[in-house]
Amino acid sequence: MSNATNINIEQLTNYLEQQLQGFKGPISLEKFSGGQSNPTFKVIAASGEYVLRSQPLGKLLKSAHAVDREYRVIKALQDSDVPVPKVYHLCQDPTVIGSMFFVMEYIPGRIFWRAALAEVDNNDDRRAMYDQMNKTLAALHSIDIDACGLGDYGKPGNYFERQLSRWTSQYRASELRTITPMDTLISWLEQNQPLDDGRVSLVHGDFRLDNMMFHPTKPEVVAVLDWELSTLGHPFADLAYQCMGLRMPQGLGSIDGLKGVDRASLGIPSEQEYVATYCQRMGIEKVDNWTFCLAFSFFRLAAIVQGVVKRAADGNASNKEASKLAEFVAPLALMALEIIDNDA
Repeated sequence: MSNATNINIEQLTNYLEQQLQGFKGPISLEKFSGGQSNPTFKVIAASGEYVLRSQPLGKLLKSAHAVDREYRVIKALQDSDVPVPKVYHLCQDPTVIGSMFFVMEYIPGRIFWRAALAEVDNNDDRRAMYDQMNKTLAALHSIDIDACGLGDYGKPGNYFERQLSRWTSQYRASELRTITPMDTLISWLEQNQPLDDGRVSLVHGDFRLDNMMFHPTKPEVVAVLDWELSTLGHPFADLAYQCMGLRMPQGLGSIDGLKGVDRASLGIPSEQEYVATYCQRMGIEKVDNWTFCLAFSFFRLAAIVQGVVKRAADGNASNKEASKLAEFVAPLALMALEIIDNDA
């Protein structure tokens, strides 16, 4: 963590004491490291510990950094089978700290960045942790969106078409130079969109290992974090996005994948086993259009990374290392093209 800057601590303290029952200062803020999108702080107050998540400062891309949507979806899931923190308050007044933010429960736990779970010392725990992620994903996709008040959280139907259009626009808006593999990938995706099969669920949008908070000592998911990209969409997009991360090589920035890793020796399921377990939990036979789903996931991540790079170029990045991510956009597109070529 690092110390927070550019936030008026006294003003924030007074505001939270008025808005949160039982909240009492003085407070100090520590910025969580690792996140690239919405700045997130640990709030250490006389009344306890909390988490504050805010929009970044400066001009934002349209529909990006929607912390109000994050607050809404986490609140809707409070009593569900999907583990989420308690949320306490949404502040839509940018004059308090300079941007919109919300406050939620601080949950102690472990976050892992390397898919091989090298920090875990036994295969049984690694196997259980992957099963927990699988169980959590199936629980998310089984949510009754109308019953929990999220029936209007996104547009139903044509998810991949809408997402491809959205992220192509976001990518073009943040493009700093021509990246030929990205152009080739976008063209293939546009020409190979699957027909809409009618599946609609709540999707996380960034379902990956480092957005899971695990119990401090047990192989259990205690909270799913970072709901900024959540919407109503196609459940296979979340599944493919996580499997995409597992396909990545080791040493690719802060996210290490499992490419070339002997999964069985670590107790980690193969992609085929992981997908089969998900299908069993969801009561379906198989996942259709898997190549497209994976290729789209790589494209979408590359577009997200390019947005971070653009914010760094504009001086608005949450993480000071953000500008270094520019070198990852083309490799991500090339990985997607390799999957497409192998399936051809």
